[in-house]
Amino acid sequence: MARLRISEIFYSLQGESRTAGLSTLFIRLTGCPLRCSYCDTEYAFSGGEWMELAAVLDQVERSAARRICVTGGEPLAQTACIELLDSLLEQGCEVSLETSGALDISAVDPRVSRVVDLKTPGSGEETRNRYANLDQLTANDQLKFVICDRADYDWSRSMLERYGLIGRCELLFSPAFGRQDPAQLAEWILADRLDVRFQLQLHKQLWGEEAGR
Repeated sequence: MARLRISEIFYSLQGESRTAGLSTLFIRLTGCPLRCSYCDTEYAFSGGEWMELAAVLDQVERSAARRICVTGGEPLAQTACIELLDSLLEQGCEVSLETSGALDISAVDPRVSRVVDLKTPGSGEETRNRYANLDQLTANDQLKFVICDRADYDWSRSMLERYGLIGRCELLFSPAFGRQDPAQLAEWILADRLDVRFQLQLHKQLWGEEAGR
């Protein structure tokens, strides 16, 4: 039986993406090969607890949650993540995966809503982007840009044009917490009539930087 290193499993409101505000069970896997400048889950880089996949699935079943988000860290850095996603689908769950976009997403079942980051220059990890992932995206997926400043915004807008992303999947523009003024980002989007979803991190509006929220 597969094992996964789990940082935490918790029930909360989804703070981002198209399901923002909906109650969700989060499974946070330990470990990440990236070190983004704005990372808010550094505690998930190491530590955690090894759990058998069966034990994770049992906890999901006992929670009675049907909406599950697998996140990290970088969940795809653990090879057993794919088996976890497949097993959650078999249990009838609505599943989303939050991934950095640095690792191959092609093995992820298309029924999973893949929420993929495209790392902006301000993240410090732009060179880790796996642009081949963009060809894998469908209408069930979401592509997220975390904007740190005007340069990040302009870069993100240019990526939409270069890779023909408008209409391929849902596009999310999010201000980097504490670095980019949200209202200013909203004004840029409106001025350019950009067809993207502006989002704030709802969980941070409610609970700040508290872990497990």
